[in-house]
Amino acid sequence: MFEAREFRSVMGSFATGVTIATAALPDGTKAGVTVNSFTSVSLSPPLVMFCLDKRALSYQVFHKAKGYAINVLSAEQEHISRAFAVPGQGPERWSHGTYSVGESGSPLLDDTLATIDCSLYAQHDAGDHVILVGQVLTLSRREGKPLLYWNSGYHHF
Repeated sequence: MFEAREFRSVMGSFATGVTIATAALPDGTKAGVTVNSFTSVSLSPPLVMFCLDKRALSYQVFHKAKGYAINVLSAEQEHISRAFAVPGQGPERWSHGTYSVGESGSPLLDDTLATIDCSLYAQHDAGDHVILVGQVLTLSRREGKPLLYWNSGYHHF
């Protein structure tokens, strides 16, 4: 058998892009969290997914929201990733950039490499996490270099 630390270390050998998942409730409560467990699921219908720790302070907003957005960060947005990675940070995290509101009601961060706005398609229990599957409503893309995460640190091309 192996310990959780070893599992985490091995999983850290896989380089990923860095995203911010965002959601909002009808009363205006917003949530955002740095995520690297994001992937496409299906082309027809267009589905994406990410995993969220059930202990995250933002869990209740994502669990109750009718949708969410994925914001793919550029190499210049490491500071935004760090701000949204801090547990318990409230409204001040939203001061690190500007955003508009997507069709799902979720915040779409400005100047990201891509935004993917989704309606909630399904939620699946997965141990200490939940898998949130979204059906893509709208998307956008711009040119630039991605922010990468590997071996417990940020990297750039």
